[in-house]
Amino acid sequence: MGSALRAEALSPQTTSRPLRAWQQAALQRYEEQSPKDFLVTATPGAGKTTFALTLAARLLSRREVARVIVVCPTDHLRLQWADAADAMGIVLDPGLTNAVGPVRAGTQGYVTTYAQVAGKPMLHAARATAVKTLVILDEVHHAGDGLSWGEAVEEAYGFAARRLCLTGTPFRTKPDERIPFVRYEEDSFEGDDGEGGIGLVSRADYTYGYKEALADNVVRPVVFAAYTGTSRWRNSAGEVVAASLSEAGTKSVEMQAWRTALDPKGQWVPHVIAAMDDRITHLRESGMPDAAGLILASDQDDARAYAKIVRRVTGKAAELILSDDPKASKKIERFATGSARIAVCVRMISEGVDVPRAAVLAWMTSYRTPLFFAQAVGRVVRSRAPHESATVFLPAVRPLLSLAASMEEQRNHVMPPPKTVQGDELDLEPLPPKEKDPDGLKQWEALEADARFAHVLHSGTAHTGEGSGPTVVVDAEDEEFLGIPGLLTPAQTAELLAKRDDELRLRIAQSHRADDGDFMLVEDHPDEDDAGRSWRDAAELRREINRLVNRVAARTSQPQAVVHTQLRQSVPGPPSASASVDVLRARRERLRTML
Repeated sequence: MGSALRAEALSPQTTSRPLRAWQQAALQRYEEQSPKDFLVTATPGAGKTTFALTLAARLLSRREVARVIVVCPTDHLRLQWADAADAMGIVLDPGLTNAVGPVRAGTQGYVTTYAQVAGKPMLHAARATAVKTLVILDEVHHAGDGLSWGEAVEEAYGFAARRLCLTGTPFRTKPDERIPFVRYEEDSFEGDDGEGGIGLVSRADYTYGYKEALADNVVRPVVFAAYTGTSRWRNSAGEVVAASLSEAGTKSVEMQAWRTALDPKGQWVPHVIAAMDDRITHLRESGMPDAAGLILASDQDDARAYAKIVRRVTGKAAELILSDDPKASKKIERFATGSARIAVCVRMISEGVDVPRAAVLAWMTSYRTPLFFAQAVGRVVRSRAPHESATVFLPAVRPLLSLAASMEEQRNHVMPPPKTVQGDELDLEPLPPKEKDPDGLKQWEALEADARFAHVLHSGTAHTGEGSGPTVVVDAEDEEFLGIPGLLTPAQTAELLAKRDDELRLRIAQSHRADDGDFMLVEDHPDEDDAGRSWRDAAELRREINRLVNRVAARTSQPQAVVHTQLRQSVPGPPSASASVDVLRARRERLRTML
């Protein structure tokens, strides 16, 4: 009952934090148009969740909608959305499954995933049309991950009263894979080989880019620290090939050099991890005492190996976050609010996940699509206080330098970014998976890879940190963003990384000589107290009821199903999966009297 009254009392003034200028402008545009469909493109970290929930609160308070459904990419984001909504007085259930028919009483809606919608689109359609509903499609480009997902989203929400689509970056799609509820326009483009073409580009109703967010101090400025090195591998013919990451020549050689550098058995990965750890230490000593870093791996095997390297190089355990770990969401929450220095993951923290204290990213993945790059870099640019900065460590390969340069262009400095793409046309797709070896013959075998600091890319200039003289003229804008006491300018960052390069190489060599042993990758932490959160209250009550039912069944020698039936007769209402908090509390008290 309390939650229902709270929903009726919703108002923009009482449920939302002070809005940023772009959020107010986007809300004003929505109010003027009152559209059925509305697409917002806002740079990662800008506050899309706050905007969407403020809009939802307004529509609920005016009774223009009676329900809110949020669709997001991952299970962890369900919890993040539910917690954010709860803080604004909107109770969204993040645990509603396809096995439960109606939306639970005492809530204003629920949070689901694109995969769940694809599993039972008609069920979600029934929920979205039972009452007037606002459907929020978070990171809507995921509706294009597969044709079946797009069809399911359209089937589920084609008749919803309102739809709000959110994304962190504009995106292109193939002509036959248009994402539902998104407006497209044909757009001509010129490829790196000079040949043009026609594509479909999404057109947002409101756009807030990285450049605007940087000017508003909403996001941190980011510098890209590129590391080169020589990779050696054996090809399918048994020949040993050696190539530099930054001077690999053809795309094929570059791909193999990149893959070799990412191999955990080489020297490139531990060297960059050591550099990353030094950067975190500097940030913690210079005004960001809780600064942390993220390592993105290509697959779970690499992630586990990288976590061991973190433990060996830094002396501290990394938070290892894998998608098949049932505790993954709790680990993300723990890392976001804790003091651990580094988290290693595959794609769990690449999109949408809010870890504001993360200010350093190590790109140790083979993914290289523009959308994934922008989303991943977005994990470390969310600003909490003025004058914070972010650093991204990455291989000095052309595809990644090209993507970094595209973000640099948005800073709009006088000096244009350098052209980092020459010769071959870049194929910005993930590297092909590691080939299986037929008949015992290895198609590719990594031998070794070293690492050397190459440069810091910032404002269109590659700062090498070499020489005694100044490497860059820092203008007033750079001074404002980076040149304040306690933080480094891009040139100073480059100088620091170059100066410590030899020290890091010696440190890594010593760690390899030490006994590796079996290290516990994740330190034990006490479970967080989840009490006091409305949607969490219901989830905990259902777990407690199940435990009490088990005890009653054991004491009375009755099947658990019989105890559940007796319980529903004593305290009428829907099954526990759909019951309100009040009903669940009454059933818990009834079970206690039976013991």
